[in-house]
Amino acid sequence: MTSGAASPGPRPTAAPTGILDTSPTGEVTRGTVLGFAAYGLWGLFPLYFDALRPAGAWEILAHRILWTLLFCVVVLAVMRDVSWVRPLLHRPKLLAGIAVAAVLIAVNWTVYVAAVTSGNTSDAALGYFLNPLVTVALGVVVLGERLRVLQWVAVGVGVSAAVFLAVAGGQVPVVALTLAFSFALYGLTKKKIGASLEAVHGLTVETVVLAPVAVVTLLVVHAQGGLEFGRHGALHTGLLVFSGVATALPLLCFAAAARRIPLVTIGLIQFITPVMQLLCAVLLLGEHMPAERWVGFGIVWVALVVLTVDSLVAVGRSRRAAALPVDDCPR
Repeated sequence: MTSGAASPGPRPTAAPTGILDTSPTGEVTRGTVLGFAAYGLWGLFPLYFDALRPAGAWEILAHRILWTLLFCVVVLAVMRDVSWVRPLLHRPKLLAGIAVAAVLIAVNWTVYVAAVTSGNTSDAALGYFLNPLVTVALGVVVLGERLRVLQWVAVGVGVSAAVFLAVAGGQVPVVALTLAFSFALYGLTKKKIGASLEAVHGLTVETVVLAPVAVVTLLVVHAQGGLEFGRHGALHTGLLVFSGVATALPLLCFAAAARRIPLVTIGLIQFITPVMQLLCAVLLLGEHMPAERWVGFGIVWVALVVLTVDSLVAVGRSRRAAALPVDDCPR
């Protein structure tokens, strides 16, 4: 994204030192606003997808894929941004990685929508609370990363929470774990792909990969007499169509925010989404949360506090080390 034209007047003073001193003040402010917008919009998704009922999860998924693809194509056409397509076609490994990412995000979208439309939004919220812990664990298993002590503590507490919820609830929290692992694996796949594609480019290709499946899904749902599109008034139809914008907009906001603010800031902001989802579930959608589930959520929150403290401590150490004169650096 490009910033607007500079306004006349004196030059702004330098940003104060601290956690945000890596970017100009204006860019950091915009990045923070965009980050809050992205995670805030994701946090409102339970209300949005609940409003799409009686459409089922498969129909909603298909509409989401196809309308997102159309939105991305329109954006690219308006921006005349197509020069990246031809080089991409000559990179089969990158295309394969994008295809894997597409499958993972499709699994995530399907399970999430199914959870919301079946009255299990709190399970979805738990999945996104667990996601940072799963991401850290995958870093060890897949990337061979070495964890710090507090990271090990956080992962251990998170595993304890999952075990507690399984025992207390009499069943494994499949929805939460599927969401946590599918999104963590999606992020890992995107990391492996690298910064080869802009966010809108990647989303376009992913939805192109999924589009044939979406079309077949709609045909099957229609053949079974279950297609709800156009049956429940203009508002319901419009919400299904708008699901493309609703999907793409927070992702593009996130991509823009990630370029402007430190990763540790994003790590703190990300908890807005599951908190809002849980509040939506309990306060607005009327989901019942028994005492043992609150205890399980509480254990997860302890793990996330430990993980957050570790991140802040690590950033502080890095900044202090970077501020040392060369002669004072340990050898």
